[in-house]
Amino acid sequence: MRPLCACLLLALALPASAEIYRYTDDRGNPVYTNQPPEGVTSESVQLGPTNTVAAPAPATPAAAPAAAQAASYRRVEITGVPDQDATLRANAGTFSVGVSLEPDLQDGDLLQLLLDGQPVSPPGRQTRFHFESLDRGSHSLQAEILRDGEPLQRSASVTFTVQRVHIGSPALPRPQPKPQN
Repeated sequence: MRPLCACLLLALALPASAEIYRYTDDRGNPVYTNQPPEGVTSESVQLGPTNTVAAPAPATPAAAPAAAQAASYRRVEITGVPDQDATLRANAGTFSVGVSLEPDLQDGDLLQLLLDGQPVSPPGRQTRFHFESLDRGSHSLQAEILRDGEPLQRSASVTFTVQRVHIGSPALPRPQPKPQN
């Protein structure tokens, strides 16, 4: 490998040692070439030392803080839903949940809440989410941390059931007909 590198360096240096010729063309313009022109009077030009500039040292990236380098959070948890498979009585389908993180959300990371596998809102830095008019029935919630648009870590999925009063429910008093006079 070393002999090959030495040959390549010598081949690169060879053109630097070649002679340079100068002559004037028929329009009076000076022309420089590495081969003497035929039938034209030319002179050999002695070049001075070539200009060189030292390349700057490559910049080493600053070391990121250890917390930012960590690929995961110690805790990503949905809060506000009492237990797994809990039943929420929300007649209007309105309630709030939070996401608890440890450590706090790092710079550049975003949080997204998934309801039944679909994003509730665009990724952001908020950790509190409010639901309105959520359909009754079973649902699942999961928090997802995104870094550079890619999922970094997800919380455990929490399933819950929303119970809403149904108008036809036997538990509601039925309107009594008005007596006719």
